[in-house]
Amino acid sequence: MSSSAHTAPIASLAITWLAPEYEARAAELASRLGYACVEHGDPAVQMLLQVGVDGLSLQATGPDAPGAVRVDFVEGALAHRRLFGGGAGQMVARAVGVRGGIRPSLLDATAGLGRDAFVLAGLGCDVIMLERQPVIAALLADGLERAQRSGGKVAEITSRMRLIQADAIQTMHEWEGPVPQVIHLDPMFPHRDKSALVKKEMRLFRPLAGDDTDAPALLEAALQLASHRVAVKRARKAPAIEGQRPSAQLTGQSSRYDIYGKRRLES
Repeated sequence: MSSSAHTAPIASLAITWLAPEYEARAAELASRLGYACVEHGDPAVQMLLQVGVDGLSLQATGPDAPGAVRVDFVEGALAHRRLFGGGAGQMVARAVGVRGGIRPSLLDATAGLGRDAFVLAGLGCDVIMLERQPVIAALLADGLERAQRSGGKVAEITSRMRLIQADAIQTMHEWEGPVPQVIHLDPMFPHRDKSALVKKEMRLFRPLAGDDTDAPALLEAALQLASHRVAVKRARKAPAIEGQRPSAQLTGQSSRYDIYGKRRLES
């Protein structure tokens, strides 16, 4: 979702609580993220990170605001995708090289809400996730914690997902530890078509994360680090990221993957 650029607090965002018992946690979170902690309904705030019984959620406050966004690996769309999404036949799985017994070690350098990472962890990959935007990272961390508490299969899957809140480009340049075989990138593209613009997550996240205008530097850092390949998710008709040309492409109905191969993945 987001790789680098501005991470300073957004002036029109604040932390709030949805029930009295969550006020202390909201205050702690506000202190940690550098935002004000306000009561629900403050008219000066355009976006609220809410603490409640269902964990953290992000809610815009305007009259035509979309519904709240939260990370839920246990129920809803991600649970349905885990059960019925197509397994290793999904485009993201094919793009990173999942096939047969091959389960590459992965770095998702633009983690966002962790959807692609969850799919890949569900197929057996170990995934390190980078997310630079602190509010988005907080939503993802909260979803991972609730998934672990839920136990069962979802807890097993999320145990293969590790989140680091950090600038992706800097982190990849300074990488320490085992080198990821495959790096997955999904930069926020500046010019989405209208159908994507109305998605509530894009409407909420664009003021937070902005556009990834540094996508060429992100791709360059990924190509330097990955041992085997880099897979870049793009809108179907979007141009490739400036720089090295992809060695292959996978195209779906609304998106595609540009694949930059370095070495053949083997089991």
